[in-house]
Amino acid sequence: MDIKDKVAVITGAANGIGKALARRFCAAGAKGVVIADRDLAGAQRLAEELGVVAIECDVSVEEQIIAAVKLAESEYGPVDMFVSNAGFGTGDQGPLAASASNDIWQRAWDVHVMSHVYAARAVLPSMIERGTGYFLNVASAAGLLTQVGDAAYSTTKHAAVGFAESLAVRHGDQGIRVSVLCPQYVATSIIGVDDESETDLPPGVLSTRQLVDTVMQGIDEERFMLLPHPEVGKFHQLKVSDYQRWIKSMQRLKAATVSEQGDVNFALMHEIVGGGKK
Repeated sequence: MDIKDKVAVITGAANGIGKALARRFCAAGAKGVVIADRDLAGAQRLAEELGVVAIECDVSVEEQIIAAVKLAESEYGPVDMFVSNAGFGTGDQGPLAASASNDIWQRAWDVHVMSHVYAARAVLPSMIERGTGYFLNVASAAGLLTQVGDAAYSTTKHAAVGFAESLAVRHGDQGIRVSVLCPQYVATSIIGVDDESETDLPPGVLSTRQLVDTVMQGIDEERFMLLPHPEVGKFHQLKVSDYQRWIKSMQRLKAATVSEQGDVNFALMHEIVGGGKK
């Protein structure tokens, strides 16, 4: 898909990956972009910078996603692309994979999975009627490989990849295109890095600009799986070819980077994984 003259809704767009995508879409000539985020002030600042519109949106609430779509339709016309980008991470909150509270698990499910479902419900009927539409669902390398130290995040990101597959399989013959983005480490607040950073990044960490370069190429080619970190594809192949070996390698990574209290040394993990030592 060529984003020129297209209408897009981007969730989690006040910062990080969503913010970088909004800037690139506008630079590429998008007809209109809706900046949707829980951080309304941040969304409004970006919208003012880009000359587009903003809306407060908690993606775990279906009615708020519907409101974002209705705003796009009223301001610009039918939505051509929906970018489900919002996400968060908390760690395991203790020494067990199951240590995180029920509230964290439910929030992870709502934000990382149900938000994609709500978006599909909101825009698919119009897209199917027009015979064209695009979903860019932001998952994570954790949805393919599992993130050491955040079971709720990894589990729900796996589900996000699964739902993206379902969208592509069920609706591909109706003109619907789907891409699922599975980056590893990106300079955003989720890993404690300034999302405007371009230099002096930890090993294996991409800037949001570098990430968006990959995304735009993938959208142009309408590729399903977008892997800004090529090594993720290689690790995934190793995983499915020999699960036992992969589990053992992840156990070694956990032993090297996670304390007895469950705290993750992300700097060391970046060094090990980014250097291909896993």
